[in-house]
Amino acid sequence: MPGLMIKELKSPLELSDYDLGELKPGYAKVEMKAAALNHRDYWITQGMYPGIELPKILGSDGAGIVTQVGSDADNSWLNQEVIINPGWDWGTNEAAQSAEFTILGMPHNGTFTSHMHVPIETLRAKPKHLSWEEAAALPLAGVTAFRATMSQGQLRPGEKVLVSGIGGGVATLALQFAVAIGAEVAVTSSKPEKLAKAKELGAVAGFNYREDDWHKKAAGEFGRPSLIIDSAAGKGYANLIALAAPGGRIVNYGATTGPPETIDMFKVFWNQLKLIGTTMGSPADFRGMLNLVEKHEIRPVIDQVFSLAQGNEALSRMEQGEQFGKIVLRM
Repeated sequence: MPGLMIKELKSPLELSDYDLGELKPGYAKVEMKAAALNHRDYWITQGMYPGIELPKILGSDGAGIVTQVGSDADNSWLNQEVIINPGWDWGTNEAAQSAEFTILGMPHNGTFTSHMHVPIETLRAKPKHLSWEEAAALPLAGVTAFRATMSQGQLRPGEKVLVSGIGGGVATLALQFAVAIGAEVAVTSSKPEKLAKAKELGAVAGFNYREDDWHKKAAGEFGRPSLIIDSAAGKGYANLIALAAPGGRIVNYGATTGPPETIDMFKVFWNQLKLIGTTMGSPADFRGMLNLVEKHEIRPVIDQVFSLAQGNEALSRMEQGEQFGKIVLRM
């Protein structure tokens, strides 16, 4: 089977044939129709991720058709159009993942391939209103955005929410989810064209986080949000603490610019703020995300589609950070 494989760090991926091996009971063989990139894939190629094992087929997101099952008891899945939950072995605690939790694409072989074996329990029916490319774009970013906004962030209709760094897959879906349930959404970016695209998706305001005192402008023009969804942290985190409404929640699903330089604890305790961490999501989050997507017929935003053989071009697009939405590989 052909798969897009990382064999050496900081080197191009290689399209290589590999042996899938025997299909185990409780597993399904999926003919992949599309897969999608995440920043995680790029970070792995650069050695900026724990537990890297080489060689490995990358990719956490994918959609396809079940062509074979390892157990007769699972025959109902045959010929079904599916997406794959990339979070494996979450455990029984909804509050946090278990020590055994892993993400598809490292250490397990991932979705950048024509066929793969996955546990039956990770399969879900592909939402009928989505194309293969849209379905492939949904799993990791979708479950992360859902847990950040709904499970951890407890967003409610009518609340004001700020989504920072709009343009990435998680941030864009967080915007779409919040708009779908009737929240009032503002976004940040350093690029005017991304702010404009966010407004086309329903954002009511956009602010350039590189401008001095942008958070003061946001407070005046948009108001102080009850919920802030962030993935950057870094020195800009102080502006988020200053902007959040009293009693507000700041949910972080990443820290791409590093730890905050300082945290003004006076503002945190005096304004009774809640600083919340989140990563990926549980199986219940994944089901909740799919229910929301199907109820409102939400379509993930596709930035660009490449062929599997163009995987390195797709990673280059990811590295440049110019994308708005998800970068997809079509098989």
